[in-house]
Amino acid sequence: MGDPAGVGPELCLRLLNDVELARRCIPMVFGSAEILRRVGVTCELKSDHPIVRFESLTSTDQISLPTIVDVNGLDPETVVPGVVNANTGQGSFNFIEAAIASAHNDRVDAVVTGPINKEAWSAAKIRFPGHTELFADRCATDRFCMMMYSPAFSCSLVTTHVGYTDVPEEMTTQRISTVIELSHAAIEKIEGRDATLTVLGLNPHAGENGLFGNREEENIIMPAVAAAQQKGIKIVGPLPPDTGFLEKKRHETDVYICMYHDQGLIPFKAFNFDSGVNVTLGLPMVRTSVDHGTALDIAWQGIADPASLYSAVELAAKLASQH
Repeated sequence: MGDPAGVGPELCLRLLNDVELARRCIPMVFGSAEILRRVGVTCELKSDHPIVRFESLTSTDQISLPTIVDVNGLDPETVVPGVVNANTGQGSFNFIEAAIASAHNDRVDAVVTGPINKEAWSAAKIRFPGHTELFADRCATDRFCMMMYSPAFSCSLVTTHVGYTDVPEEMTTQRISTVIELSHAAIEKIEGRDATLTVLGLNPHAGENGLFGNREEENIIMPAVAAAQQKGIKIVGPLPPDTGFLEKKRHETDVYICMYHDQGLIPFKAFNFDSGVNVTLGLPMVRTSVDHGTALDIAWQGIADPASLYSAVELAAKLASQH
């Protein structure tokens, strides 16, 4: 459901009420039944769906209708739309934990996450900086990456939720190779065809032959590109980030391999905000997510656009059928 003080509850109700999506999968919203009821009243959305307590969810074989899975760990009476705190952070964390546990136990086929608020997680003393790191930890893998997917083009990130000063330290040839291989395999699975990848440099002008930076392009990025080419992957780079997203290049690229968070997400969201889906690659389960935040300024107003959530659910259902 995401953070209960944001737009997540409203979007989930729209999902539960969408007849067309219900023909492709059976949505189960892990969250607070009371918050969903209150949001339903406020936004004039149907909210009288079947409710199952998470503790009682021993099997989903009998679930045939869109269902709310009520999860403990949130005091709903103190939730105010647009106001995040430790309570809403802990609640959203518990919702995700319950969904992950259900995926591990094969009670759900895929997990689609709503938007969380990282400040609320920090207030709740949750040590994970975001969904991606939490899923990787709970799945006990260090071979994973975050990919923002769209039919137009996708962006995969070598580093995610770290400050800029920490990016060079986290960049290694092995890490870049992992992101390249996971991204190439993901596009083959999603699109059913070979993928073309473009790797971006870290520094302005991709380092300008050592003029900018500390030769990260030559010493770290280029060896990963060369290794991928030897494996037969169609890949070029490192290219200057400022020209990498020009129209001609976008049409030639399935996935951009980006060195840090905003290098990929700024252009991705500029072109694909409504259709974008966040996918965690390398997990033993399917996990997708909306590509937007909690939108606290419009929470519980009935005006949030569910397009990204619908795209995330559709992609999750497609990947789950292949899993």
